[in-house]
Amino acid sequence: MSPKLPPVPVDRPARVLFVCLGNICRSPLAEGLFRHHVTEAGLEARFFIDSAGTGGWHAGEPPHVGSRAVARRRGKDISSQRARQVTARDLVTFDLIAVMDSQNLQDMQALAAGRAATSCLARLLDLAPADHRRDVPDPYGEPDAAFDDVYDLLEASTASLLEAWLAVPAGG
Repeated sequence: MSPKLPPVPVDRPARVLFVCLGNICRSPLAEGLFRHHVTEAGLEARFFIDSAGTGGWHAGEPPHVGSRAVARRRGKDISSQRARQVTARDLVTFDLIAVMDSQNLQDMQALAAGRAATSCLARLLDLAPADHRRDVPDPYGEPDAAFDDVYDLLEASTASLLEAWLAVPAGG
């Protein structure tokens, strides 16, 4: 059974956080692509979009050169983003936390254990499947083609996510 998306708030921007391991490859691309779809739909005022990593070793760094390059080749600029580590506060700040893979989900569930988390927490591809995969593969250390694959997967899934989320009735 697919996770249920929360309704998009009408009294404030919906807050969505994309999470991967280091916040330099997958989640910055997801953030940038979702922001692009939101902007294309003229809905910038309705969304606050961010990304973070379950690990903090890249905090303050820009996205991976492979992620920046594939985005640039496709007409997107994610170079101003900076990596950060997810915090317990994110579990109550964001309406939706969309993780890239099963390990990210387990890490976030462990962070949420025993806390009053209010975010919808789910794998992105469970919320908005783009193909048969359930996890967005990590292209770190892989050839450029892996970044292209991840870009294509995230472009389709973030577009589907926006469409699905806007279809959720205001009352939930």
